[in-house]
Amino acid sequence: MLLSGKARLAGVVGWPVAHSLSPRLHGHWFARYRIDGAYVPLAVRPEDLELAFRALPRLGFLGWNVTIPHKERAFALVHRRDAAAERMRAVNTVLVHQDGTLEGRNTDGAGFWAHLLAEYPDFDPRSGPTLVLGAGGAARAVACALLDAGCPLLRLANRTAARAAALAADLDALFPGRLAVLSWPPPAEALGDLALLVNATSLGMEGQPPLALDLAPLPQAAIVADLVYVPLETELLRAARARGLRTLDGLGMLIHQAVPGFSFWGGRIPEVDAAVRDCLLEVLHPTG
Repeated sequence: MLLSGKARLAGVVGWPVAHSLSPRLHGHWFARYRIDGAYVPLAVRPEDLELAFRALPRLGFLGWNVTIPHKERAFALVHRRDAAAERMRAVNTVLVHQDGTLEGRNTDGAGFWAHLLAEYPDFDPRSGPTLVLGAGGAARAVACALLDAGCPLLRLANRTAARAAALAADLDALFPGRLAVLSWPPPAEALGDLALLVNATSLGMEGQPPLALDLAPLPQAAIVADLVYVPLETELLRAARARGLRTLDGLGMLIHQAVPGFSFWGGRIPEVDAAVRDCLLEVLHPTG
């Protein structure tokens, strides 16, 4: 690890933040490219968030990531935002420019899309409808990315129907006529023509109830994605593989969404490969 008084500084702001894999990920890239820099966890209480956003640039930070519960609040604390952040009304990456201004970005949707194309470059979002399960920030990010890419019809289903309806109404203003809200659990007939199914809920996560969904109606060409990465292979993905369907786990989105931030504070575009996944899997599934 190279670290001097001229080190390039970045970090992740959250409360709590000890669970974050970002320091491991960015630390791997700093070490891999022998960059004089450091990426640190920054546990910031909600009442101190505005103070932290003012202080970090003065302490030499080139930027930082933002995680739960600060993403929505961060939106109001930056000077300008990219189009994705404006759509999401949330910021997960802050860049400090030379004039001291803060730029807020949201890279979650782009991260999902980059991972999907890296694994399945032949996937055409225009080939059929997508079903997104969930109505939170992750669901919104994925939905926007897919609709941007040309998805002809995006179906939403959530355990709280009112949240799905509210998200669909927001998205319909941007992508009119391409949203549909389903009941929970989604009916079998809503799966029969899907190109992609995405779980953006916490169901199936370690400590949470499983996602009980019969995948039998899915076409054989469909892809099943799960944003959960603890465990890495959820029951949903296991069931999809048992049917011979293509699958996408949640770790890739985490990695790909980090690329734009590191490109700024690390000064180079980092490579996403097996070594990057392995460094995170060492934390998620330690051996010995």
